Amino acid sequence: MKQELKSTIEKASALPIGDQRLSVLQTLIDYIQAKRDAKESINLNFICTHNSRRSQLSQIWAKTAAHINGIDVNVFSGGVEVTAFNERAVASCERLGFDIEKLNNSENPEYIVHIDQDINTKCFSKVYDHADNPKTAFAAVMTCSDADENCPFIPGTEKRIPLTYEDPKAFDNTDKESEMYDKRSLQIASELLHVFKQIDNN
Repeated sequence: MKQELKSTIEKASALPIGDQRLSVLQTLIDYIQAKRDAKESINLNFICTHNSRRSQLSQIWAKTAAHINGIDVNVFSGGVEVTAFNERAVASCERLGFDIEKLNNSENPEYIVHIDQDINTKCFSKVYDHADNPKTAFAAVMTCSDADENCPFIPGTEKRIPLTYEDPKAFDNTDKESEMYDKRSLQIASELLHVFKQIDNN
């Protein structure tokens, strides 16, 4: 793992998490722990309206947090409609230490986000029930309130967990753009690192 990414993980791990957020995160912890205790596959699908920013960052950080805590988990993301993994979010991931490989130059490019040796995750915008995503036995983690409100029913999910984040899109094309994308990514990292640190790995 790159030193830049290790430093980001240390920084994110030191961020405080409020009691209200800890309560929300506990639902996700309990789901993962129950699946692990039952020796069942752990499938997490992070869902946001456009699958362009928060859900992509959550997919990446969940994979990272699971890896460093030795938890085997399958991570996915999706949306209500297809756009693209936003280039500003991609740039933020690179600033925070991820190596990102762009596989094509389509309107909706596919990326491989490299986390550690032989540990990576594929990212591109897609609907939540895309062929690459699980159809049964998964938790739907709703990362934006809009998706939570507009997806009243998600077929096949075992658990629906609202874990919403403010959209850094509000700062696009401002002098705070990079700062706020990095801040949101660090918040997501902090919370998902906390989640996987709580899982009993015995």
